[in-house]
Amino acid sequence: MRPWQTLAAHLAQAPAVLVRVDEVQGSAPREVGAWMAVTATELIGTIGGGQLEFEAQAKARAALAAGGGVDVRQRVALGPSLGQCCGGVVWLCFEWLDASAIDTLAERLGAQSNWRPIALFGGGHVGRAMVELLGRLPVQVHWIDSRDGVFPAPMPDNVRSEHSEPVQGAVSSLAAGARVLIMSFSHAEDLDILAACLKRQREHGDLPFIGLIGSKSKWATFQHRLEARGFSAQELAQVTCPIGIPGISGKQPEVVALAAVAQLMLG
Repeated sequence: MRPWQTLAAHLAQAPAVLVRVDEVQGSAPREVGAWMAVTATELIGTIGGGQLEFEAQAKARAALAAGGGVDVRQRVALGPSLGQCCGGVVWLCFEWLDASAIDTLAERLGAQSNWRPIALFGGGHVGRAMVELLGRLPVQVHWIDSRDGVFPAPMPDNVRSEHSEPVQGAVSSLAAGARVLIMSFSHAEDLDILAACLKRQREHGDLPFIGLIGSKSKWATFQHRLEARGFSAQELAQVTCPIGIPGISGKQPEVVALAAVAQLMLG
């Protein structure tokens, strides 16, 4: 369940105070748009922790105890007033929420239009581990496999699954700007998906990252086969294989997934 969905479930029973980062000047713990909801007993989301969040939480709880009456906007100098080393200035917006706000929460707090698109080919162990991580991040995932019955249920609400046969047929429908990871159950499928991605790059140049799971020897074999299909060295240089940021070692699916997700979130 996403944070806004948790908040919606709470608002059906009791009010809460929404605290959003409205403006930032200099260094701050979170970006504009970050939010937390304060209920009588818990926090949903975060504006960065530390003294900033602690004092905002206290202010919101006081409003809840009083039954309303929150300041609309508050300027907080992190260094002088809170002693936080960030040293910037944050403007916080406080808003009283009740059940009447439920219908607008998805649009206001769960909007995904500016989230990074990711295309994941393969529903195996690493693919599943990746989706568990990506389901908690501000990304939109298009998860593709050629096999029936591969995708678990339920899935995070930022993940859309697709059964595609042949699997490379889905490449043409990927979102522009998608970062692609290829990890199907067969090397033959991997090769066909990769060739389709490189063809799309040749025609549109709109896939900023193409990653292929595997070893250096696998990539050497793939290079020869792709060259035989007419792809140049410059085109092949657009492929990252092996995947994952350096320094994270281990072959367990969860470790590989962590290294690959970290790489996707760079830049």
